[in-house]
Amino acid sequence: MRSDMMRAIREGLRGALVIAAKDVRIYYAKPPVIMWGMVFPFLLFLSWSVGRHLPIAGQIPALLAVAVFFTASSIGPVVIPWEKRAGTFDRLVVAPVPLWGVLSGKTLAGMVFGLAVAALVTGLGVLAGVRVTNAGTLLLGILLSAGAFASLGVLFSTIPARDVAAVMMPATLVRWPLLFVSGLFVPLDELPAWGRALAYASPLTYTNDLFHGAMDGPRSIHAAISLGMLSLYWMTFLLIGLGLHEVGRRRA
Repeated sequence: MRSDMMRAIREGLRGALVIAAKDVRIYYAKPPVIMWGMVFPFLLFLSWSVGRHLPIAGQIPALLAVAVFFTASSIGPVVIPWEKRAGTFDRLVVAPVPLWGVLSGKTLAGMVFGLAVAALVTGLGVLAGVRVTNAGTLLLGILLSAGAFASLGVLFSTIPARDVAAVMMPATLVRWPLLFVSGLFVPLDELPAWGRALAYASPLTYTNDLFHGAMDGPRSIHAAISLGMLSLYWMTFLLIGLGLHEVGRRRA
């Protein structure tokens, strides 16, 4: 029994890696992925920061948080509806790969996208003079944030639609409020009590706070708490997405 379980886990992980590699190769250059995953977060950040004369050291952590948030969460809502419309997602589900392996592959593809853009933003920040005071916390924070936001993207993809726009619209309606309650534009200490309560319910809050603390900035939440919360969000989003995908498959 244990050997059968280990074999199933190995097959699921192997399938996840193959699916992630396929998604990276096929979908990263697609216009919706580039628009929602790269261009949009940078334009959003520029529209907020230009003309405010803020120090670069205070802007890079927030830009990094926004970039990881949008890039990692953009793969699921784009790729899975495409594949549902083309019928390839149904073939993946009936392949000898468990559903958790399929969704883990989609999550891994989003993580890789988020990590790549995070490396670019961090490199630009270091070249601009931003000081990284805790590289270990920063790297772990980027990894856990990419995983949490990628699994959030998989959760968005459970919306019963085969059109990318039909999925991206409600996904955007969720992501936009998270931007404004997560301490990106208004520090947590300056929010009213109800605002802080909302902020602590957002995974982006912990990402933003971690990045500021790791880049010689102020920190409002202990790093261990932020890392733990991001891990919890990662597993929660993935498990809920798995359950909803399973329900949708049974109804189909």
